[in-house]
Amino acid sequence: MSEPSEYPDGSDAWAFLRTHTAARIAQGRAGNSLPTRALLDFQLDHARARDAVHATLDTRTLLAALAQNNLDALHLTSRAPDRITYLKRPDLGRQLSDASQAELHHRDQEATLVIVVADGLSATAVQQHALPVVLGLAAGARSRGWSLAPVCVVEQGRVAIGDAIGNAFGASLLVVLIGERPGLSSPDSLGAYLTYQPRPGLTDESRNCVSNIRPEGFPAEAAVGKLLWLLDQMHTRQLSGVHLKDEMPTSALPQTSFPALPVQTPETPD
Repeated sequence: MSEPSEYPDGSDAWAFLRTHTAARIAQGRAGNSLPTRALLDFQLDHARARDAVHATLDTRTLLAALAQNNLDALHLTSRAPDRITYLKRPDLGRQLSDASQAELHHRDQEATLVIVVADGLSATAVQQHALPVVLGLAAGARSRGWSLAPVCVVEQGRVAIGDAIGNAFGASLLVVLIGERPGLSSPDSLGAYLTYQPRPGLTDESRNCVSNIRPEGFPAEAAVGKLLWLLDQMHTRQLSGVHLKDEMPTSALPQTSFPALPVQTPETPD
């Protein structure tokens, strides 16, 4: 005999599960349908995800913040001239615009590490979470004696656009921080893609990925520790992608307090 799904007062017996996950479980019911609160929450989260996809990156504020932290930066663009084109033509988001190619061509500078920040499919994630990750990576690079290229902030960019940028600086290490495709519980998820010896034409099997960088997922401090460990392995072993496994001991991650998920009061049937 299965356990009842409701207590005698009408509250959901499975509501405690929501303390462990942001997934849509234990939503309750009103007759054979969802309660009004659950339906409205779904519609709100869906709207937030759509807004994140169409949001525009405030490059001026981000570039100013990098400058305030004594980091050189470049503002680059892809071949996608606007957001609608970017969403319809992923291929254009993987290529630098002519002006940005010329900008890189005229720079006579080599670097060990290149950090690219691209809006991707959630400029919201980049605006809110990229800066502390960039600062942590830059500090880690300096402590290791690695030369660092200017941080490249790319509008309408996708992951592969970093390969041309890294190649232009002759870099052995590349990190692309990019807004991930929004989910209904995570419209602000930042992803990091790492590549050894980046160059145009590489495919995803050549990259490593650390995803869900945000306070409710993988906090910035822990993410920086993970990324620096992977970069050390890439630099030492001269490889990345499917040939590099994440064998970092969990105990080596910075001790970070992960926030508890909010618990909503179960709604009585309406």
